Amino acid sequence: MIVAIVLPVPAAGERGGAEILVDELVRGLIRHGVKAEKVEIVSDESDFEALEKTFRRFRRMDLSGFDGVISTKAPSFLVEHKNHVCYLLHTLRSFYDRFSDEFPAPSRAIFRMRKLIHRLDRAALSPPRVRKVFAIGREVSRRLARWNGLDAEVLHPGLPPGPYACRGAGDLFLPSRLHRWKRIGLLIEAMRLVKADIGLKIAGQGEENGRLQALAGGDGRIEFLGRVSRDVLLGLYAEAMAVPFVPVEEDFGFVTAEAFASGKPVITCRDSGESARLVLDGRTGFVCKPRPAEIAERIDRLASDRSEAIAMGVRARSSAVFPTWDEIAGRLLAELERG
Repeated sequence: MIVAIVLPVPAAGERGGAEILVDELVRGLIRHGVKAEKVEIVSDESDFEALEKTFRRFRRMDLSGFDGVISTKAPSFLVEHKNHVCYLLHTLRSFYDRFSDEFPAPSRAIFRMRKLIHRLDRAALSPPRVRKVFAIGREVSRRLARWNGLDAEVLHPGLPPGPYACRGAGDLFLPSRLHRWKRIGLLIEAMRLVKADIGLKIAGQGEENGRLQALAGGDGRIEFLGRVSRDVLLGLYAEAMAVPFVPVEEDFGFVTAEAFASGKPVITCRDSGESARLVLDGRTGFVCKPRPAEIAERIDRLASDRSEAIAMGVRARSSAVFPTWDEIAGRLLAELERG
């Protein structure tokens, strides 16, 4: 069997969780004896005209040379193929749960575009256009049911490649794209209230870089590392005391999974989506309200008793039970082979 895994990629060529997921899925399929090929298409969402062109590009893709197709995040699932399974990362959130934030004063044209996107998504993710939809987490599944009236089976991703280790309990560490939905500004505001002598290391790049560095205001405890290599990232996980991860309604978040695998507790928020579901409050980290004072209080608590942070990390590591990439590939492949 020859399988295409279709992934939209930004023009800037940024590499994040979606790219890691697809690479690992390709390897898993190959280990099952499948000839798997990653098909990447540049997705331009800079304006409505570019977005419409992107939608048409996916709908017109010729994938007839493949026996099966696995689509991923929007708008890749608009592809047409008789044997199509979707492993849904997310839809275009700007037109769903983040609409009011992204468009505080929407015009009629924006409303029309939103309505069109909802209609296209529902049609593309419904039988017979797609054989089955899997979602990377309960947050994505819940969102699909709420906005599109469709069901999706939850199939958590596996861990990105390690090795994972725990070598200490030093500073806080957060790897993340510097995007407003990641709410790193909330964490920086919390650091202003932290009394403990502890630093925060932030790895990653993004459009919020300038604003966040200005917000940090030269605070010597907060260090922006920019993009780091995989080896450096794993080392930062290993040496951290804890990982604060406070996004808004995160789809899944490899950050929580990788922190757990590294034996680190995670501080997250009640509205942080899948992360809030994975963290056991008071056991493998903290789940608090998205308020700087509450986040700061949790940081101070762990910093004042690092033995508690270590114990939480041990429990987090034992709870980090995620499917292997071979298991994920096998589940998706089983649906394609039914065709």
